[in-house]
Amino acid sequence: MVPARCPGPCAMLALTLLLGCGVALCLGQNDTEPIVLEGKCLVVCDSNPSSDGAVTSSLGISVRSAGAKVAFSAVRGTNHEPSEMSNTSMTIYFDQVLVNIGNHFDLKASVFQAPRRGIYSFSFHVVKVYNRQTIQVNLMQNDYPVISAFAGDQDVTREAASNGVLLMVEREDRVYLKLERGTLMGGWKYSTFSGFLVFPL
Repeated sequence: MVPARCPGPCAMLALTLLLGCGVALCLGQNDTEPIVLEGKCLVVCDSNPSSDGAVTSSLGISVRSAGAKVAFSAVRGTNHEPSEMSNTSMTIYFDQVLVNIGNHFDLKASVFQAPRRGIYSFSFHVVKVYNRQTIQVNLMQNDYPVISAFAGDQDVTREAASNGVLLMVEREDRVYLKLERGTLMGGWKYSTFSGFLVFPL
């Protein structure tokens, strides 16, 4: 196995890294395409590689961990309203984590903090239960509203304010849900908040 058309020193170092990982590789098409491995390494031959989340040599080889996957999904399992909902932040809290790959979702604070710069997908469904008030839910990025959703039907016992978005997120950005309007006095059981890294930048 030989890395795809890397310069001589690059090829030697890349091959050494591959043998150290003990994994297979897929051949690239040109000098700048990544060599995608099935194991725990990703070798990129590039004269200007990104150093975000990677170890880069002076020869232009960027080695990244293939285990840097990020995803979370939280749910509200009860209708009990926590005392925190009475504070001025009006953060919508969740009490169960279904998925938390990378452990970047803080359940207690119900806030996701991005581990790296990239494009992320977020979605939410906030259910109001036995509540005739119209609610407005905002998806917040660093305390700024990005998108909103509304639920205001007075003739149903349960209704969800739902929305989703792709966002460019910087490292350590915080993303959470905020109740901008109305109350959740009846609770918000079955509500969900999910997100994942689509690809790093």
